[in-house]
Amino acid sequence: MAIDRIWSYAPGSGHVEGQDLTGLTVAATDGTIGHVDREAAPHGLRHLVVDTGVWVFGRSVLVPAGVVTGIDTQGRRITLACTRGDAKAAPRFQTDSETRDREYLTAVGDYYDRLPPRATTSA
Repeated sequence: MAIDRIWSYAPGSGHVEGQDLTGLTVAATDGTIGHVDREAAPHGLRHLVVDTGVWVFGRSVLVPAGVVTGIDTQGRRITLACTRGDAKAAPRFQTDSETRDREYLTAVGDYYDRLPPRATTSA
């Protein structure tokens, strides 16, 4: 996945401009990681902030839109092209101000761009 595409939803992902993804369950290739807290696109770098609940001790993770492989609004589920461990090992998201910090977002994009391609499963 090219770094310039990591911040955009892939064709065929099911994304519809303007749809509200808040509250949808987010699933990695090997299981659920949480739910969408919010979506943002500062500097054109579209991403989801995912509340992981108790899975990662109450912290949230930031997931670039290009990692999304499927959006099922009726099933209220988003699938990702990464594992739970991949999401957990991403650059740590600590404060809301990071969602507007170009340096932090670049580090997150670089991290996800370097992950090997993965097939999605119904986890």
